Amino acid sequence: MDVVNPRTGLVDYQIDATSRQAVADVAARLRAAQPAWSALGSAGRAAILCQWADAIDASSQRLVEKLSVDTGRVAIAGIEVFTVANMLRRWADIGPDIIASLDQANVPSAMPGIMIGSRHVPYCLFGAITPWNFPLLLGLVDAIPALMAGCAALIKPSEITPRFVPVLRETISRVPDLAQILEIVEGGPETGQAVVEHVDYICFTGSVATGRKVAEAAGKAFIPANLELGGKDPMIILPSADPVKASSIALRSSVAANGQACQSIERVYVHRSIAEPFLISLVEQAKAVQPNYPDISSGHVGPFIFPPQAAKVQAQLDEAIAMGATLHCGGQVETLGGGKYLRPTVLTNVTPEMAVIRDETFGPVIPVIFYDDIEDAIAQANDSIYGLSAAVIGDVSEAEAVGARLEAGAISINDGSLTAFVSDAANEAFKQSGLGPSRMGNPGLTRFFRTQAIIRQDAVAASIADFAENPGH
Repeated sequence: MDVVNPRTGLVDYQIDATSRQAVADVAARLRAAQPAWSALGSAGRAAILCQWADAIDASSQRLVEKLSVDTGRVAIAGIEVFTVANMLRRWADIGPDIIASLDQANVPSAMPGIMIGSRHVPYCLFGAITPWNFPLLLGLVDAIPALMAGCAALIKPSEITPRFVPVLRETISRVPDLAQILEIVEGGPETGQAVVEHVDYICFTGSVATGRKVAEAAGKAFIPANLELGGKDPMIILPSADPVKASSIALRSSVAANGQACQSIERVYVHRSIAEPFLISLVEQAKAVQPNYPDISSGHVGPFIFPPQAAKVQAQLDEAIAMGATLHCGGQVETLGGGKYLRPTVLTNVTPEMAVIRDETFGPVIPVIFYDDIEDAIAQANDSIYGLSAAVIGDVSEAEAVGARLEAGAISINDGSLTAFVSDAANEAFKQSGLGPSRMGNPGLTRFFRTQAIIRQDAVAASIADFAENPGH
C-alpha cells in the first residue's frame, strides 16, 4: 500500500497489508498467551508497562522523527510520545488500586441463607482500529488500560500514517513479556474487518460512517464496540466574557493541530454585545498564525495529514461563501512544497443550512455566529447530530448553568477542548459522536472487565419437591 508524505504530496513509503489469515493467526497466538498475562496480577502487569515506558523514552527521538513525517508537524509529535510514556506510568500507578476495588468479598444477599460476591474477568483479546490524526497517542490510548486490565491486545493503526510503527514495534520487542500479548497489524479496511472478527472487544476512533460499520460488525459477532467518532463542537461565549481572552481560547481550540482533532471547536456563538471586539481580536490573531513551511520547526500549524481532507474542507468553504457567508481571513487551501495547507479561516453570516455548520470540518475553520438570546444560542449549539464536547466562556456560575444544558459528553468551562489535556475526567459521547464507556477516568480501565457473580448457598438447597404442584400429596 502506497503512503503519501503530507508535506510533499509524494508517495515515499509503502506497507504490506496483513492478510485475513495472518490476522487470524496472530489473534490465536495472542489468545494462547493471555492467561499467563492475566495471571501476573495487576502489580506484575504494571511493572511491565513501566518497562515499556522506559523503552519508549529511549526511542523518543526516533518516534518523533517518524511521526513528524507521518503528520507533517514536530511539536505535537513530541507531545504524543511524552503523553504515551506518561500514560503508561499513570495506569501502572493507579491501575492496581482500581482493579483491587472491583472485586467484592462475600456479603449476605437479600435472599436468606445466600452469600454473594463478585470477581472481574478481563476480556481475553482487545482490538483497536486507530486514526491518522494522532497516530501514536490515539493508537495506544485504549490499548494501555486494556493491557493493564489483563487483556491481550491487537492494534491496527491507520494506513495513512504508518511510519512510526516499526519503531514502536522495536520498543515492544525490548519488553519480552509485553511482546507475547501485544501485536500490531497493518493494512486498510479489509485488515480492520479481520481484527473485528477475531477480538472480544473492539475500540474504534474515526468517522461516523466507518464507526457505524464497525458497530454493525461487532453486533454480528456479539462483542462490545467502544466508538469515539466525529464532533462539531460548539463554544458559547457569554456577554460576561472578556472578548480578547475568549478569542484567544477560541482560536487555539479551533486551530491547534490544524483543526484535525475530534474535540476541536467548530462553531462559535458570541453574544452580540461583545461581537465586535471579539471578532476584531480573533481575526487579528488568526492572521498571525503561520504554516510550518518551509521549515517544519517554524510556524504554528502543519499541512493536512490526509490530503483528500483538504478538498473536503475547501468544498465546505466554497459552498458557505456562495451561500452568503462573509470571509474575514484564510479561506483558500494552498499548495506549499506539495503539501496542502489552510491558514486559519474565520467566517461570519453563516447559517445552519451550510455544511460548514452542519458537518464535521476537521480543519482550521472558525464559523462565528452572533446571538442575542442565550436560549437561541443553546438551541443552535444543540442542533447537531454530534455531541462529543462543548465549551462555555464567561462568568463561572452562568457558564456552568449553560453548560449543563448542552448535549455533549464533556463541557469545558472558560477554556476549550480540555479533554485533550485532562485524562481523569470520565465522559461519554452523546448522539452520533460515539458509543460505549468513557476512555477517560476510572471507566477507561474498568470497561475491559466483565463482572462474574459468585453466589453461595449456606442454607439448605431447594429440592425438586419444593416445586411440586400439590405439596404433601
